[in-house]
Amino acid sequence: MVRIFVPDYVIEDVQWLTPAVLAAMGIRGLLLDIDCTLKPYRAVGVSPAVRHWAETLRQDGVGMYLVSNARGKRVEPIAADLALPWIAPAWKPLPFALWWAIRKLRQSPKAVAMVGDQIFADVLAARLAGVRSILVRPILPGEEPWWSRWKRPLERLVLGADTRLVGKAGAGFPGAQGNLQDISRREAGQEERREDTANQNSCLRADL
Repeated sequence: MVRIFVPDYVIEDVQWLTPAVLAAMGIRGLLLDIDCTLKPYRAVGVSPAVRHWAETLRQDGVGMYLVSNARGKRVEPIAADLALPWIAPAWKPLPFALWWAIRKLRQSPKAVAMVGDQIFADVLAARLAGVRSILVRPILPGEEPWWSRWKRPLERLVLGADTRLVGKAGAGFPGAQGNLQDISRREAGQEERREDTANQNSCLRADL
């Protein structure tokens, strides 16, 4: 029974989900929560870094759909800023909004993941919808409304106190976070090698 609440992956923030990481996971579509996932609850918009991240994924052909329990008037300006389609309120953990978004993305559920910060909304909705779940460490959880904060101790009870730390995996986890870290390190190493090669080529041209 507890397994239904356990995410497939745990990450520090959405920017861990680079095109290389998603490609290695076989994911071509993301269903994105907003509050405490893409931005703090009280923030009126996302940060430039998150905006750049979303644009990078879009250029790589990754489909994205905002799936939020917030009211539409709160979601619409965020969606306009990111130029993403949206559905709200989604009534997670019910899976119906996720199924709708998957159809709109024209992706197989096997190639889609739900990204969010709440076990009993995002992770459970992903399980019920038949997609993978990616749990994100909540951004400034102290700003959350009371109806979100009261669930945090229950999340720790289900998953254990360490599961929100990057690189940590609690009981029942497949160790996927370590795999994501390895992919990120390989990607960083490849970028360093590309830079070294470019520098060497520049030196050769200068010698000539």
